[in-house]
Amino acid sequence: MVMGFLRKVYAVTKRIFDIVMSSVLLVLAWPLMLLAAVLVKITSPGPVIYSQIRVGLNGTCFKIYKFRTMRADAEKNTGAVWAKVDDNRITSIGKILRKTRIDELPQLFNVLTGNMSLIGPRPERPEFVETLKVQIPDYEKRLSVKPGITGLAQVYHKYDETIEDVKKKVDYDIKYI
Repeated sequence: MVMGFLRKVYAVTKRIFDIVMSSVLLVLAWPLMLLAAVLVKITSPGPVIYSQIRVGLNGTCFKIYKFRTMRADAEKNTGAVWAKVDDNRITSIGKILRKTRIDELPQLFNVLTGNMSLIGPRPERPEFVETLKVQIPDYEKRLSVKPGITGLAQVYHKYDETIEDVKKKVDYDIKYI
């Protein structure tokens, strides 16, 4: 009974923190976001904001938002594939936005709507989740918390290029959970 109460207090406290901090960050970052939007628009054709379906809390799918960093038709011929460090689908301004993580700023709106938290495991695409649940023990535990904009895995490990990279990130995610 006490543990249930403490979990509820933690969940409410974390939600309040997420709302307050993402609101403050949006106010502070809007000039940078405006600049990023203009640069994306003038340097490559296509939409400024990119949306994609991701898997969140308890396996629920939601739409994540980012500044577009790849060509608009990036997966037209390949289908869903992981981005690589030197991926030729990434635009010149996209490289800068990714390196500085500015491309992630629109996800502050995902935090405000409650689909994401500031801190937690990164949400993955449904196509990849089904495969990773089979290949990585404990992968599904990541779905027991809200996904986040950042977390231990993002701090200590960058891009996933192999299943071993994903396993390392999952280890960090499990430590957080």
